[in-house]
Amino acid sequence: MGKIIGIDLGTTNSAMAIMEGAEPEILVNAEGDRTTPSVVGFRKDGERVVGKAAKNQAVTNPENTVASVKRFIGRSYGETTEEQKTVAYKVNQGNGGRAVVDIEGKDYMPEEISAMVLQKMKSDAEKQVGQPITQAVTNPTNTVFSIKRFMGRRYD
Repeated sequence: MGKIIGIDLGTTNSAMAIMEGAEPEILVNAEGDRTTPSVVGFRKDGERVVGKAAKNQAVTNPENTVASVKRFIGRSYGETTEEQKTVAYKVNQGNGGRAVVDIEGKDYMPEEISAMVLQKMKSDAEKQVGQPITQAVTNPTNTVFSIKRFMGRRYD
């Protein structure tokens, strides 16, 4: 039977834990850290990187590095004008007037970017515990509910 993890999907960093007996155990990511930057980078060669590798490339490739994307989840383009001023990547108006992230002409919903962070965390947890992760508990925010709806459609 697979394991259940708890994930704190943060605006800046994310963390994960698993219950072992009566005590939660904080898990480390593939880099050996207890937190993972909530950052997704799209390299010029087409490779997608998540976490520390994405954060590290932000200096040389800022327009293709997405951080703080939770601030755009579930919000219209017009509601995010102040947030848009604080990021190096381009934000467009998508279907229904929603804010979407533009990476080299391809629009990504903010939920899609956050789902990439969750996928990395799940993969890192599976490597650490040596078992499939079959369920996750997340911090209960509107952000998470939007991501769950999105992942149910796109990442089954």
